[in-house]
Amino acid sequence: MAKQFSAIDDMLREFILKQQIFFNASAAAEGRVNISPRGLDSLRVLGPNEVIYLDRTGSGNETAAHSRVDGRLTLMFCSFEGPPRILRLYGHSRIIRRGGAEYERLLLAEFGGSEPPGARQIVALDIEMVQTSCGYGVPLFSYVGDRPTLDRWAEAKGPDGIEAYWHEKNARSIDGFASGMFDDEPAE
Repeated sequence: MAKQFSAIDDMLREFILKQQIFFNASAAAEGRVNISPRGLDSLRVLGPNEVIYLDRTGSGNETAAHSRVDGRLTLMFCSFEGPPRILRLYGHSRIIRRGGAEYERLLLAEFGGSEPPGARQIVALDIEMVQTSCGYGVPLFSYVGDRPTLDRWAEAKGPDGIEAYWHEKNARSIDGFASGMFDDEPAE
């Protein structure tokens, strides 16, 4: 039932852009595999072999740390409404640090220059393979809306509180790999 493609075509792009949530999975050669949900209208398809998402502050920063160590990243989309389908994007990631020229260019071009509270970095995925599968086992859910909790949390912390949180919780993965958020972090 699975089909593999070398790139995102127009039909697959349309499917991706309709989804309200996606999941990212990353890992280093050793340590834990991380899987995280993403939403909040953060993903953009830049071309047939490249997507980005605007990453917001979270309890950890595993994707950035794994990107530095290994780079493998998979994004998975599931159809929770309409016809069943699962779509996976396999490839290598790179982290575009907040405040840099490329970050600012993408923020302007893809997100209208609007940086949401707690914006941390942009994750770019260079796609090597696209795979679809049936999704028959994925339940049906109706989208109600985005939770306002992350915005409220980030706004309450303020810019200084967010930066302090990054130093405390986002500088290293749970396995001890540096996330690369700060200039003083050595490469692994």
